[in-house]
Amino acid sequence: MCAVAEADDHLVERLLDSTQVYQGHFLDVRRDSVVLPDGRTAHREYIRHPGAVMIVPLLDDGRLLMERQYRYPMGRVMLEFPAGKLDAGESPLVCGQRELLEETGYSAAEWAYAGVLHNAIAYSDEGIHIYFARGLTQGAQQLDEGEFVELVSHTAEELDAAAARGELTDAKTLIGLLWLQRWQQGGWPLDWQAV
Repeated sequence: MCAVAEADDHLVERLLDSTQVYQGHFLDVRRDSVVLPDGRTAHREYIRHPGAVMIVPLLDDGRLLMERQYRYPMGRVMLEFPAGKLDAGESPLVCGQRELLEETGYSAAEWAYAGVLHNAIAYSDEGIHIYFARGLTQGAQQLDEGEFVELVSHTAEELDAAAARGELTDAKTLIGLLWLQRWQQGGWPLDWQAV
């Protein structure tokens, strides 16, 4: 867990005991006993996650490279930006480059780190690093065994309209779209680096 600022000490829950409930391929489910700020005890159930990277790939024509993929927990095909799990010891940039190449077949000449998002703070410690990529060169997809991804492209306006209709609901993709729009408006700068 992260260090806590002294100013927040009156809100902090202190760990008493931690039990691993389940260890999967990459998910680690925990049930902890904690002391609440008022001295009472409680239980917290959450998922430890190694982290991930999402890429917002900008095509030369201004459209965005997207994926359509069946997501089993949702029971439907979802529209999303390319993303993938960090491997042990892997830097977020290397993960982003690897995932973009594997899932889409594209590589990028320039990358910009936007930030990190925590999309399920009530029950997971997962952090998703957001990268933007441009100067894309198309190659062949290198999908993992059992992975099926359809590539599509959309304008930011089309994605915004899909979000307004409730058709685009993936949290990381919505945050990526917001970041894109704020960058295009000059509000959230990106520091582009040639790779």
